[in-house]
Amino acid sequence: MTNVKTKKSGIDKFLSVVERIGNALPHPATLFAGFALLVIILSWVASQFDLAVTHPGTGETVTPVNLLSTEGLHMILTRMVTNFTGFAPLGTVLVSLLGIGIAEGTGLIGAVLRLVVLSSPKRLLTFVIVFAGVISNTASEVGYVLLVPLAAVIFLAAGRHPLAGLAAAFAGVSGGYSANLLLGTVDPLLAGLSTEAAKIIDPGYIVNPAANYYFMFVSTFLIAALGTWVTEKVVIPRLGEYEGDEKPQSIDRLNSQEKRGLLYATIAILLMVAFILGGLLPDNGYLRDPETNEILHSPFMSGIVAFIFLLAGVAGIAYGIGAKTIKNDSDVMRGMAKSMETLGSYIVLVFFAAQFVAYFNWTNLGLILAINGADVLQTMGLSDIPLMIMFIIVAALINLVMGSASAKWAIMAPVFIPMFMLLGYTPEFTQVAYRIGDSVTNIISPMMSYFALIVAFIQRYDKKAGIGTVISTMLPYTVAFFIGWVILLVIWILAGLPVGPGAEMYMAQ
Repeated sequence: MTNVKTKKSGIDKFLSVVERIGNALPHPATLFAGFALLVIILSWVASQFDLAVTHPGTGETVTPVNLLSTEGLHMILTRMVTNFTGFAPLGTVLVSLLGIGIAEGTGLIGAVLRLVVLSSPKRLLTFVIVFAGVISNTASEVGYVLLVPLAAVIFLAAGRHPLAGLAAAFAGVSGGYSANLLLGTVDPLLAGLSTEAAKIIDPGYIVNPAANYYFMFVSTFLIAALGTWVTEKVVIPRLGEYEGDEKPQSIDRLNSQEKRGLLYATIAILLMVAFILGGLLPDNGYLRDPETNEILHSPFMSGIVAFIFLLAGVAGIAYGIGAKTIKNDSDVMRGMAKSMETLGSYIVLVFFAAQFVAYFNWTNLGLILAINGADVLQTMGLSDIPLMIMFIIVAALINLVMGSASAKWAIMAPVFIPMFMLLGYTPEFTQVAYRIGDSVTNIISPMMSYFALIVAFIQRYDKKAGIGTVISTMLPYTVAFFIGWVILLVIWILAGLPVGPGAEMYMAQ
């Protein structure tokens, strides 16, 4: 970049303060351990006062449960293991990543990204890169480590500023985190947390991993279009001509083995799709509900995580056989094991998050807070649109100081989902609003786990670049994504559309 600022702007100064505050926070797992302890203390405090409320659904009186009592101590000790093993997001994330680990380990995901980007017409290059960034979210972090640096190389090879390509890819991967044409690891993760929170009001409520799919599908094209517009109209003119030392590199096209691998993977996916359609299209299909023949409440919908695992795993194995990147079953298992190696910190975090969520439910504090909060919001008289915009802004601001989507939602869901359920909004709709706020500020949040990596990528092309460079480059995407997504949500609300299969915006009366 030729016009690096030597004087920090107000935004840079503000985000430097945010960074310092965020860095001063303890590890998220430690935070949840502290929250769990705080809930125990608050349960005792609440039990000393008359904080009883009336459940609006059942008419029963809800009182706080003291976890510092003998009974509470027994619950904490005897249910610690089951709190962890029964925590909804844990199994779904582990199973999803096992399949995606095969697809990533055999090279399928990398080959697909290269093929998509390299085969696109030059005039559609920016759109394809942003679009590929959004799609890469299916495989979690692969977009950060593969597509973002690759996009810079591609732009440089095309005679354009490499940082523009890097920014476009980063915007798609991170800013478009809640848009996709496919279900990925984040969908079952958030759905599991939402299910746990919804059970505070309705113990039988289940949020399906595909609950936001309709909104995500449409959002994919919105984010790709907005990302393209910002790149072409704002970022590229600001960057000007590239005058750095890096020279264009040739990007290897797919060799014959990789092409054969993609052919094998395509055949495998088509066979899997045929199997799925064969079980869904007939009225008495084997993947429909055996009693009602419905699809929405069928083994297929409740087994979405299993299908993510099977599709990714079968396609990955087929690619590996065709491309000869796997020689035996050990190579397949190695790819699955590698995906599990990245989850060490997550599993530690989940242990403490599971205890916090369980304690929060046992004490009835979440239900009491939800009922009182719903009463306050009702007295404010906010309609659907301003209420959800306020919630999106809250999620976006929290994202600046707490990068993990699951960690934030584990804290926010037990409060906001029951509260909004009492106001008549479904957990699936609340989750959509959260995902918008969580995504739009990812690209300007120093707390985002891959932010430092993005800075390192940028410094390859601009030695003087730093956090301020990233923020100033990506801020236009945040503004555009926020405005565009809010407008889309408003249209969705006015049209009364479901956000996913069987996921309406409002609770059934």
